[in-house]
Amino acid sequence: MEAEVDKLELMFQKADSDLNCIQYKLEYEIKINHPDSSGKKNPVTLLKELSAIKSPYQTLHARLSTAALEQKETKSRICATLNKTMTMIQELQKQSDLELSPLTEEEKAAAEHFKFSALV
Repeated sequence: MEAEVDKLELMFQKADSDLNCIQYKLEYEIKINHPDSSGKKNPVTLLKELSAIKSPYQTLHARLSTAALEQKETKSRICATLNKTMTMIQELQKQSDLELSPLTEEEKAAAEHFKFSALV
């Protein structure tokens, strides 16, 4: 068991070494093939910076996606509750023989917006 762990550790060390070698080769090739970019930032460095910048935005995107989903679910629950409440109010008005007043244009627009089936 210990031998397999040692082999894995050596494989990871070799992979890490190979990646470092590739990085140095890329940096060398860029310096050799693009000497006029000496005053400019190295593309490899820019890629590293881009990765570092990208990480917080990915985290923020994940948080905002979760918040947007929760907001949508909350809105749906609120609309369902309001719909049930309005239906109950209309039923109570009918049972108590109260005169039902027609909806104003603003109330009709709100009912359409929130898709209150009992009101429209």
